[in-house]
Amino acid sequence: MLFERKVHRIAEMEKAGVVCVERPSRSELLKSRDMTKFESIDDALDFAISREIEAQAFYLKLADMVETPEMAKVFSDLASEELEHKAKLQAIKAGQIGIDKENVGNLGITDHVKTVEPHATMSYVDMLIVEMKKEETSRKLYSDLAEVTQKQDLKEIFLKLAQEEAEHKLRFEIEYDLMTF
Repeated sequence: MLFERKVHRIAEMEKAGVVCVERPSRSELLKSRDMTKFESIDDALDFAISREIEAQAFYLKLADMVETPEMAKVFSDLASEELEHKAKLQAIKAGQIGIDKENVGNLGITDHVKTVEPHATMSYVDMLIVEMKKEETSRKLYSDLAEVTQKQDLKEIFLKLAQEEAEHKLRFEIEYDLMTF
């Protein structure tokens, strides 16, 4: 029942425009991923790694789509960052590093800006909105996964992954704030 309510809530959020174009929605990911298949932290990290790979492909596609070389460079740089995130997750999986628990700020900007669909002539500010929304969607996905899992070790890793996404979102919110206010 809890899972069904979560999927319903996610579907409502998608109707409100929270999900970025051409990326699997959170409800699609939750529906396609039986929560019982996360048997270990490695399963959860493999899922997160696959999300970073998808994000890299998304940014490379946007880099090819935009008309200005400056925006193409921004998206290429973001694709490179996703590779860094993937490498960090692989290092966590290998036991080389951990994720420290910390409180992450939230400017709340994402809740108050309209969703922008990626387009060929998007501005830097439009890109920041796309990014804030994407990172918030990922944060909520991991938070929802933490809420529906019964295994404490998986709950902790999903909460830490949600924290990582919140940090990424905060970075874009700060940049947006500096650019627009």
